[in-house]
Amino acid sequence: MMHDAIINILRSIGEDPERPGLIKTPDRVEKTYQFLTKGYKENPEKILISAIFDEPYDEMVVVKNINIYSLCEHHLLPFHGKVHVAYIPDGKIVGLSKIPRVVEAFARRLQVQERLTQQIAFCINNTLQPKGTAVVIEAYHLCLAMRGVEKQNAHLITSTLLGRFRSDRGTRQEFMSFIKQ
Repeated sequence: MMHDAIINILRSIGEDPERPGLIKTPDRVEKTYQFLTKGYKENPEKILISAIFDEPYDEMVVVKNINIYSLCEHHLLPFHGKVHVAYIPDGKIVGLSKIPRVVEAFARRLQVQERLTQQIAFCINNTLQPKGTAVVIEAYHLCLAMRGVEKQNAHLITSTLLGRFRSDRGTRQEFMSFIKQ
């Protein structure tokens, strides 16, 4: 089904899907899109639940500079950047690798950065029930750089702050200082 759609796209832009360089393109593009959207087959909550541990630690936990690659749902063009995640445990911590896995599960779907930021924060907050959760994403969007206004140096920064990160200015500032280092 996707294979035939890609052949139709190639024809509609004036290409010949039978020319040597394009013969395998529909199959390659289909595999690429299956990989880039594999997050639809993953359950981010289950990823977290698989590695929650009781622990009395109650200071900020920050995982920063998590690389992301996603597809803009408006143009199907990539955006990429860094995600910074923090939470303040309330008796429970999560295995370190699970936060980047949750980020990846949401990023590998058609997205807008604003929703992606919220999905990550709400998933962590609802599953771990910490005293606070913070997510900041800085990303470069090819739909902004390659088409339309063609602004190559523009980056989008989004944040979602929950619990103490929202209500306590000092906590928020501490998080922001960690991710600037």
